[in-house]
Amino acid sequence: MTTLLSLDPFLLLLALVLLTGIVALFAALLFNVKIHFMPAGNEAMQHIAAQIRKGAMAFMWKEFQLIVLFIIIGGGLLYVFIDTGLEAAQLGQWGMPFVSTAFAAGGLLSFLAGFIGMRTATAANVRTTNAARTSLSSGLHIAFLSGSTMGFSVTGLGIIGLVVAFFLLNYQFALPLSSTLHTLAGFSFGGSLVALFARVGGGIYTKAADVGADLVGKVEKNIPEDDPRNPAVIADNVGDNVGDIAGMGADLFESFVASITAAMILGMAYEGNAGNVVSNAAVIFPLLVSGWGIIASLLATFFVRTKKGSKKVDVALRNGLIMSSIFVIIGTSGIAYWLFLDTAIVLSVLISLFGGLIAGVAIGWFTEYYTSAKFKPVQKLAKSSKTGAATVIISGLALGYMSTMLPIIVIVLAVMVGFLQSGLYGIALAAVGMLSILATALAVDAYGPVADNAGGIAEMAHLPKQVRARTDQLDAAGNTTAAIGKGFAIGSAAITALALLPAFTESANITSIDLTKPIVLAGFLIGGMIPFLFAALTMNAVGRAAFKMIEEVRRQFREIKGLMEGKAEGDSAKCVSIATSAAIREMILPAFISVFVPLGVGLLLGAEALGGFLAGALVCGVMLALSMANSGGAWDNAKKYIEAGNLGGKGSDEHKAAVVGDTVGDPFKDTSGPSINILLKLMSIMSVLTAALYTANGFLG
Repeated sequence: MTTLLSLDPFLLLLALVLLTGIVALFAALLFNVKIHFMPAGNEAMQHIAAQIRKGAMAFMWKEFQLIVLFIIIGGGLLYVFIDTGLEAAQLGQWGMPFVSTAFAAGGLLSFLAGFIGMRTATAANVRTTNAARTSLSSGLHIAFLSGSTMGFSVTGLGIIGLVVAFFLLNYQFALPLSSTLHTLAGFSFGGSLVALFARVGGGIYTKAADVGADLVGKVEKNIPEDDPRNPAVIADNVGDNVGDIAGMGADLFESFVASITAAMILGMAYEGNAGNVVSNAAVIFPLLVSGWGIIASLLATFFVRTKKGSKKVDVALRNGLIMSSIFVIIGTSGIAYWLFLDTAIVLSVLISLFGGLIAGVAIGWFTEYYTSAKFKPVQKLAKSSKTGAATVIISGLALGYMSTMLPIIVIVLAVMVGFLQSGLYGIALAAVGMLSILATALAVDAYGPVADNAGGIAEMAHLPKQVRARTDQLDAAGNTTAAIGKGFAIGSAAITALALLPAFTESANITSIDLTKPIVLAGFLIGGMIPFLFAALTMNAVGRAAFKMIEEVRRQFREIKGLMEGKAEGDSAKCVSIATSAAIREMILPAFISVFVPLGVGLLLGAEALGGFLAGALVCGVMLALSMANSGGAWDNAKKYIEAGNLGGKGSDEHKAAVVGDTVGDPFKDTSGPSINILLKLMSIMSVLTAALYTANGFLG
């Protein structure tokens, strides 16, 4: 008879981690049910919310069809080249498509994570509006519940997916640990590919609609934001959900999974400071930390509150991040001491882990400093509007470039601390530490688009001005938290991609990447170029889609009699259709480049050149992503700073100049910038997965 005590201790720990994933999904379900029990407001509000939900579902369905097609194609290629190709011997004698199946599972779970967030947000937006009719704190509560639903869905699905896959591969099919972890890279690769589709496609959609609505509505027609006369307003609000919610959910699902996978792979060969081989403990430790992070984030939700009459929404949200970090530090300290036993090893892994966690919080603070209207950088940017749109653009670009310095220093410190304490494993642990509070970080981030939608519904439903004032307060805090979330995602991507680089060199059996070799330098330069090419493609995609949207909005104002006077309704369905078609069409080429360019470099130039390629992409990609995200966030909040009554307020020349800056910044912060971090991890994890395909010097060598 098998008793609990006679079971494999490693298996017991896996079960414990699995339980935290189940707790996360249960919490998400509970929050979702609570949201649906809240009143949804009057008939006009519900009608507008239904239009937003319908548009979001239409886009998600079309995106899902394309994603399934790519999963089938990608899974087939992985089966041919990995499962039955060069690495078949590593995957046992089962003859099963392990890597391709893991790839499909990771992709589908990534999409599901974003879908759950989107469905919850489209139910919470109108209820947030209705709650804001009563008080600011009531609106905050519902919007944060919606964000928490996605946060716990993402982390819960990620943990459950990894644990179930690990159990089936290592225990059910008895694959060696190295082959099991290599196959988990396929799971991460699937999540990364779908995340790229979701982030790029959603970003193109939301920014095409946003740019079209703003330029025609605010600048040309001089009507307020979210004015119901503007036919692109519904599409704009749909975009908040498919881009900022669904795209972000899929994005951070793959960040979460990729960081854990990288740490587990590097943990296989980890030896502690005292020379003790502790590989089993090192492999399970990242999962235990991430599982405890879910519990810590759940406890932190009780601290996100505002006092009656208080307007400090950002303080309440920041409390959640601070408390979840404190709970993670306390809990993981106990886990490490219990798991590793050796004091020297315990201190090493904890310092590595906490270095990443502190770095994540610091990057969030630096991002807030450069993008929040409370601080001088954005206020100076707003003042540059006095001399027109050109100086707004110049100042915003300079702000973004300047904002890369402090986050990069923090990332470097986290990486060096991790490496000095625990070697390559310590670098991976820094990424795990940074993402250990992901459920809270996502809740704070996803809260913003819900608040934005709530303001749009308030405007379109002609609710009293005090309601819109409250939703604007929620939205203003949401703009800052969204910028913090993007900085958090980019920082974690940098450390994860850096951790995957030695994982690649180990898998490819190369000892070093020598940049003095011309072929390696060629790979480095090609890699450095890719983020710029990727950004150009995605920005041009937004431009083309926005052009069609602007033409359609202008046509409707010109041809629909009574639209400008509010006596007739615009054709919002046509605007939704334009944004959907453009996003689906335009996201294919960036995804194609992300997958096949590194594959081509590896096959043609060899493994060492591909290592140089990944290093070049990492250096340029992180800088570009940070600068674009922060410039975009600063332009947005500079506009809102003026709209709050500063520098002439709404309708002034300064305001119009700031709107132009915000319009330029839209694809910076919501399409290209946050997509680059997925690009880096996608290329890295795919290189690890296909490392055995590459020879030392490639076909051209």
